[in-house]
Amino acid sequence: MAPRPARGHLPRRQRLVGAWLLVSGLAFFSGALLALWLDAELAPSGIQRIALWAGSLGGGVLILLLGLVLERRLFTPLRHLQVQMARLAANPDARDDYPPEGWLKGLGPDLARLRDGWRQDRQQLATAHTEGARSAARIRLELESLLQVLETPLLLCDQHRRILLFNHAAETLFDGHPGLGLGKRLEGLIGVASLQDALARLPDDGAPRELLVPSDERWLRCLLKRVPQSQGETLITLTDTTASLTDESHTRAALGELLPSLRRHGAGLASAAETLSRLAADQAASDSHPLRTRITAAIDEESRALTTEIERLSQRIDDLQQQGERLVPLWSNDLWQSLNERLDHLPELPRVTPIGMPAWFKGDAPALLALLEALLERLHQTTGRHALEGELCLGNRRVYLDLIWRGRPLPQRTLAEWHAEHLESLPLAPSIGELLLQHGSDAWSLADADGEHARLRLPLPAVERVGAPAAHKTPRPEFHDFGIADLPPPDAELAACSLRALEIVAFDTETTGLELRRGDTVISLGACRVVNARLLADDTFDMRVDPGRPIPPASTVIHGLRDADVAGAPPLHLVLPRFRRYVGEAVLLAHNAAFDLLAIQPPGAGVDFQLPVLDTLLLSRALDPSLDGHDLDSLASRFDLNIPEGARHTALGDARLTAELWLALLPRLEARGVVTLQEALTLQAGAFDREDASA
Repeated sequence: MAPRPARGHLPRRQRLVGAWLLVSGLAFFSGALLALWLDAELAPSGIQRIALWAGSLGGGVLILLLGLVLERRLFTPLRHLQVQMARLAANPDARDDYPPEGWLKGLGPDLARLRDGWRQDRQQLATAHTEGARSAARIRLELESLLQVLETPLLLCDQHRRILLFNHAAETLFDGHPGLGLGKRLEGLIGVASLQDALARLPDDGAPRELLVPSDERWLRCLLKRVPQSQGETLITLTDTTASLTDESHTRAALGELLPSLRRHGAGLASAAETLSRLAADQAASDSHPLRTRITAAIDEESRALTTEIERLSQRIDDLQQQGERLVPLWSNDLWQSLNERLDHLPELPRVTPIGMPAWFKGDAPALLALLEALLERLHQTTGRHALEGELCLGNRRVYLDLIWRGRPLPQRTLAEWHAEHLESLPLAPSIGELLLQHGSDAWSLADADGEHARLRLPLPAVERVGAPAAHKTPRPEFHDFGIADLPPPDAELAACSLRALEIVAFDTETTGLELRRGDTVISLGACRVVNARLLADDTFDMRVDPGRPIPPASTVIHGLRDADVAGAPPLHLVLPRFRRYVGEAVLLAHNAAFDLLAIQPPGAGVDFQLPVLDTLLLSRALDPSLDGHDLDSLASRFDLNIPEGARHTALGDARLTAELWLALLPRLEARGVVTLQEALTLQAGAFDREDASA
């Protein structure tokens, strides 16, 4: 963290000392003037003159001495007692650096008994908690071991769709995704409307529901199941269908390769039986024998049975092609969105603009995307159009997927040629006709009624439901934490949330200097997350930033970063959106937040950080207005916080230190009756100084 500007006003103690010295000086000066006047008027001499001057100056001297005595015997012991009480409130095991002294020395035994009793009660509570939690810890270890070895990615969400649990397989599946984390909303990880609709319609009896949803460039099969006798928790198991496509295609291809061979052998067997029968008829008179007749009958019977089994196998393969397990419900808007995302990497192909009412249908999403991409390429080559429209029309028992362009329909001969073309991007390079057969579909072209447009139509299996997914309001703002389920709903009034129930992101910046309004900017941004009043060890954000200007040596002395350390780092306008996604809807926390907020909101950044902000500097100042030293180092020493070597004045290190400071201040806030976010914001607002925001 860069050094902060000094405040414009002196702390309260220094103002009191200044007032005391001013009163003493005025009294002394007034006494001197009085002594000079009386000396001139009365002209005393000897002892009388000494008594006159001593009496006139005695008031100022007495005030000065009285202030010194009060400072040494009362005010300093009171300040030390306040520091010690603040330490005990944050941590009963804190070191005792300031035993009562001066006129408060008599409180020493009572304070020692209070501290010892507090520690004893705390030890007894810890022992009881340990005994009570031992079985829970064993269950937790068993659960974590199970999660580690389970190869199926799974998520557990509460009734408000916050992630309570995820396993190592899910972490691997969503590697590097900012939406994966305890307490984060499921929409930030898989943000499709069809999944939210399926969760809303999920029955409470534990019956599973299956859905195929897009995630980046993949399609995931989601199996949703409500946990019975729970508070609305939902278990989601995930399968990457793209990864299983190759294995399934190999199985289909192997079955398909068996058919010609079986048919050939069956035909040969039938032909042999027919020939043998004809020979038997020609030589019946001279060569008749019962064995020949039985062999002929057996060959004929076996050939007929083989032919029947081959036809049954052929029918099963056709059924497998048309009703494979990959044909699952899809929401048309998800398909169009994924198609256009693929086309973003292929600028030469036309874009598709969805029109009409969206609808549900059944399909194999990866295969459909490859099929549509191939059809768009051929339509572009045939029609020369750079933009098409996509529409889903509801039929009787089918859904018609149409690609529309301005022009004439395609001839059937052209479509027949397309059917035979193979898609090299898919495993085993199936043909367009084979993919259509998989969906029980075909393709034809027809003209619109307006005579100006034509369309390529693909019939697809329909789904019973045809309505759009229900709209959901935007919520307000380690592997598992089941305490998240006890947090208030995200759409509750945030100001009334308990401080311990808040999701908090503590952050800090390192900058090229202090004058942010005159060109200084961020060179490092770090953050960590606090959920359920617990600092998550691995949920962090830490990025260097290219400032686009040299780092002054005076700043390098503070944070140790040089130009070479940020060379090749992304600029701030690329880092800020990533940080905003990491924050989500959490409450921000910083030390001297005015400076850091100004650093992450430069002019023209275009990233919104309009979130509640807690400031440990202001909260500490509000809790202890009479104490000096509210900087991060002083507070870390006051609350006995551990600072790892090399972590101070790094963005992530200071962010973690700020989070630990918040957890130390939390019991003191609660002791003062400050238990909600609104009360904390009101308290810190009373300690705000306009010059805290200067830079």
